[in-house]
Amino acid sequence: MTTEKKSVSIAIIGGGPAGLMAAETARAAGADVDLYDRMGSVGRKFLIAGKGGLNLTHSEPFDAFVDRYGSRRAEVELWLRAFGPDDLRQWARSLGVETFVGSSGRIFPVDLKAAPLLRGWVRRLREQGVRFHVQHRCLDFNGAGALRFATPDGERIVAADAIVLALGGGSWPELGSDGEWTSWLAQAGIAIAPLQPSNCGFDVAWSEHFATRFAGAPIKPVVISWRDRVGEMRSQQGEAVVTANGLEGSLVYALSATLRDAIAANGRVEIALDLAPGRSLERLCAGLEKPRAGRSLSEHLRRRAGIEGVQAGLVFEFVPKSERDDATALATWIKAMPLTLLRPRPVAEAISSAGGVRFDALDSRLMLKSEPGVFCAGEMLDWEAPTGGYLLTACFASGRVAAAGALGWLKKGSDPFFNQ
Repeated sequence: MTTEKKSVSIAIIGGGPAGLMAAETARAAGADVDLYDRMGSVGRKFLIAGKGGLNLTHSEPFDAFVDRYGSRRAEVELWLRAFGPDDLRQWARSLGVETFVGSSGRIFPVDLKAAPLLRGWVRRLREQGVRFHVQHRCLDFNGAGALRFATPDGERIVAADAIVLALGGGSWPELGSDGEWTSWLAQAGIAIAPLQPSNCGFDVAWSEHFATRFAGAPIKPVVISWRDRVGEMRSQQGEAVVTANGLEGSLVYALSATLRDAIAANGRVEIALDLAPGRSLERLCAGLEKPRAGRSLSEHLRRRAGIEGVQAGLVFEFVPKSERDDATALATWIKAMPLTLLRPRPVAEAISSAGGVRFDALDSRLMLKSEPGVFCAGEMLDWEAPTGGYLLTACFASGRVAAAGALGWLKKGSDPFFNQ
């Protein structure tokens, strides 16, 4: 076991967007910066998340943007006023990465890739003097600023003047975010909200035949309807995807926090799928009332209602045989196919996680109140956001704020981000 001490230093634990932004902010202010990550390279989840097109941020107006953070709007708004979507685009440009606004308002790099941005960023950080230490799993820390790591060469203890923890959430553990930090932070007396899946799929009790035949099939467009907390019916259109276990997809992810909390309160949640959002009930009835002329029900649905593939599969899965020949009843089922969501998929499968270090354990600089000099950033905090660039933007911003807080604390002065 070795013990090391660096003067005027900030240790960053975690090499995702929050940790890398904390490292950049601290180093730009002249601090010695060491960044530690449990994996063999940094930014692995960032790379995978951007594999199909890196959604960096979103172009909607600021007030609408911060509304996406729900009950944590007030806390996250502070971060975004320090470093918001426009700042993030300008920062990307400084790395030679131009961005564009897509048709949905989402903002992407022109080449849609995460890898060039990450490579350029890590290269610039190294050139600026940030020291990277990979294959370092943080095991715990003590109040004297000493961090204990497991490494391929054995245990290592490192002391730092300030610490920024950016340990991620609990989703995609194979990429480094396994949530194990919750146990040792809880043992240190830090208030932790249990990690929960966010932007996740849900279990549905499909028949084996349906699951085998339609797993992976998109349902689009589809409208999902549900009852909110006060019993009012809400609806939203988008795309869902059938899985072997249930339902996922962009629309389901957007509603996941609401649906997850409803299941927690009631044990399950009932939703309804409009499988033909472009057709009124009356139009469907009129089409389905026409004679089949010897055609099968599948062909009749395709010709007269535009229902085929997985949508037709849902009809055969749920509509009783006694109602399939009744045009009005069948149209009513198609416009409001009832579906029971049993439980969210495990947090390890989710795109992101909710829960983490509670905000009442932190001050406005994101410093742990019970551990002076220890700051937290990113997905390990108790907040969540939908897909669309919101999660990523706030992770970047929180890393900047935490590092600025650490710098202010080290100088024993006020943090410029919170004294304007």
